[in-house]
Amino acid sequence: HHDKHHATYVANANAALEKHPELGDDLEVILAELDKIPADIRQAVINNGGGALNHSLFWELLSPEKQEPTADVLAAIEEAFGSFEDFKTAFTQAATTRFGSGWAWLVVNKDGKLEVTS
Repeated sequence: HHDKHHATYVANANAALEKHPELGDDLEVILAELDKIPADIRQAVINNGGGALNHSLFWELLSPEKQEPTADVLAAIEEAFGSFEDFKTAFTQAATTRFGSGWAWLVVNKDGKLEVTS
């Protein structure tokens, strides 16, 4: 997966960015300011740059062992979503309706609340 799928995202993002070298090559910076990405490459950078960054984070978080949420995280999930099952439903919905690999994330938003985003 790493040498094919992830590598394709990287190659496609790089190919798009080659058309506008003034943007630099820091995907986090580039994707933080979508309105500054030229229209002719914007969607390619969003899709492929985002896919590359999501894969990079995924590899860092991957564990060989099954992980269960801590008691505090589980309590926060239950408060935000009603139950762990309802959280999994929301997470699956976000992932299956997203371009590409179906990335979804459980995050703490600006208001300090848990939410699922993709």
